[in-house]
Amino acid sequence: MHKNTNFTIAILKRIGLISDTHNYLDEAVFKHFDKCDEIWHVGDFGNIEIAKRLQQFKPLKGVYGNIDGTDIRSIFTEENIFMCEDVKVYMKHIGGHPARYATGVKDKILLLKPKLFISGHSHILKVIYDEKLQCLHMNAGAAGKQGWHKVRTLIRFAIDEANIKDCEVIELGSKSVRK
Repeated sequence: MHKNTNFTIAILKRIGLISDTHNYLDEAVFKHFDKCDEIWHVGDFGNIEIAKRLQQFKPLKGVYGNIDGTDIRSIFTEENIFMCEDVKVYMKHIGGHPARYATGVKDKILLLKPKLFISGHSHILKVIYDEKLQCLHMNAGAAGKQGWHKVRTLIRFAIDEANIKDCEVIELGSKSVRK
């Protein structure tokens, strides 16, 4: 929140969260993320063209996934730790979830104390608050057509100072695209 002598301006950052595109970027993503300020991709882009198209559309933050090659790995790191407004974010493709974190992730969350932990990889959409670690976990599921998921998904949410709010799950449709 920025204050001026005459008025207060609220700064709100709208985020489009996407993961596991696996070489496929649905054109509907651009419509759903049109009002977002940033796009965060949680790995398994599949190819550099997807990253480039997203970067041309909105500012892009991300991490590489296990299927990503050197083209993606030369741009994105395995982990991304950053501040968005007053929220510390920890992003890692293979991270698990509160009931079953991947090896080393729980220790990293305890050390870093992020307010938001974002992972991908499982193709299972989840938004879970971890009471023990005082951290919100998000996994956007999978937006691509490869994998065992049946419905392609995204998440859209906002960060307002230290508050994570207005979380929306977006279904892009089934994995098989109708002609």
